[in-house]
Amino acid sequence: MEKELTIDERLKALEQVIKTLESEDISLEDALKEFEKGVVLVKESREILDGIEKKLKILTEGMEDSTDDDLS
Repeated sequence: MEKELTIDERLKALEQVIKTLESEDISLEDALKEFEKGVVLVKESREILDGIEKKLKILTEGMEDSTDDDLS
């Protein structure tokens, strides 16, 4: 079973994909493989970040309600 990558690990892997794609000595086939890997990393990272954003909204909604009560 493969270990799930953290968002930081995904971003580092994406940086490596970009460096590989920018190198001049990469074949078309390898470039396509790297591009596909990058697309997957971006998609997965977006999903993780969307989940984090939803959690933050839920957490801060409670804070906004208590802050409004404190101001009254």
